[in-house]
This record gives sequence, structure tokens and C-alpha cells, in this order.
Amino acid sequence: MAYTSEHPIVHVTVDVVALTISDGALCALAIRRGRPPFQGSWALPGGFVEPDEDLEQAARRELAEETSVPTGGMWLEQLRTYGTPGRDPRHRTVTVAWLGILPQAPVPVAASDAAHAEWRPVDRLSGGDQLAFDHHEILADGVERARNRLEYTNLATAFVEPEFTVTDLREVYQVVWGTELDPGNFHRKVRGTRGFLEPTGGRRASTRGRPAELFRAGPEELLTPPLTRVSLR
Repeated sequence: MAYTSEHPIVHVTVDVVALTISDGALCALAIRRGRPPFQGSWALPGGFVEPDEDLEQAARRELAEETSVPTGGMWLEQLRTYGTPGRDPRHRTVTVAWLGILPQAPVPVAASDAAHAEWRPVDRLSGGDQLAFDHHEILADGVERARNRLEYTNLATAFVEPEFTVTDLREVYQVVWGTELDPGNFHRKVRGTRGFLEPTGGRRASTRGRPAELFRAGPEELLTPPLTRVSLR
């Protein structure tokens, strides 16, 4: 059936800023586009929303279809909506961007309309890599959202396994913020909010010194007082 309307057609897509820490670097999941427009350019995973699915469902589907990365254990929240006219040279398109966090970096396998998929350091994607559409802006917004949320929420625990040490958590902050943190000050800060971390009763064996105590994320999602990127040096 032909579409007829007095209103212009506006297409809706989703794009995902999926972040992880790999080899000591903050990395984002990126694809090489296999089709025009921007064929051969790096891009964030994403695509068109189907008529019968909601936005989060579309984000998880597109990520899985283009990269084969499982999304069941992914922390995901809506980031922003982008609708500048001309952002997609094909037609008027509004995209709803999502921020996703994975504790490990499963090896992506390109599929659908992606020619290649890999985890790439954010610094490379933000600097030398040419990204399709307005994905430089979306990536920058996603990384800044993650950095800001580390200050006052337990988002850092989404980057690690369910059981972790305080050192594991400090390394997340250091990588995402790009700054060194004093171990003693950091330990006191994150342990200072009751319910922010819960001891598991276990310890991680170590070849040096006493085995490190293991924690899990507690029921308290907000860190009070908040950490800041300059207060823990």
C-alpha cells in the first residue's frame, strides 16, 4: 500500500555507544559500513526501528545483528535524541542514541550491513578515525555521560565482573577519567557510602601480599558525597 500523508516522512533509527575496558583502554564498539552512505567508514552500531518494536528492543537487536555481541548482560540507558536536518544524506532521520556498558569485550563478528566490527580505543575513534553521520558527536556525548555518572552513581560496577576488588573499581575510574587516583583516598571514598559496596566474604588470591577482598554492587546506587575527577589525586 502506498503511503500518503500531508506530513513529511521522518525515519527513526537507533545508535549505540557500547563501551568496555580492554587492555587498559576505554574502547567503543564500532563497525565498518558495508553500504552507502559512508560505505567503508567507521560508525556506531545501529539502524532503523521496526514498526513493531520499542526503542530499547531496536537498540539491542541492531547491536546483536551487526556485531554478534550478546546484549543480555549489557547495562543500557537512553542517551540523547539527534535530529539535525541533513545528518543522514538519504532522508530526514531522527536517531535515538543509547549508552551501553559491558564488563568484558566479547569478540565481535560483523553481520547484517556491517563489513567489519571491532572494539576500538575511544581516543582513536574520537581523533583520527572518520566516523559516519554525526557519530563523532554521539560518541563524545556517550563518553562524557559515562564519565559524569561515575562521579555519583555505581556505573563503574557495570565495567567489572559481578565480584570485584576495590582495585578493579579504581582502575575503571582511572581508565574512563584518564587520571591517576590515590588508592587510599579512593578506598575510603567508595567504602564511605553505606550500601554502595557489599563484601562477598571471599578473597582473590594474589602472588603479592594479602589476598584482596571481593565485593559486589550494593543496593545503594548513588555515591554520597560524589567523587570528582580531581578530588582523589
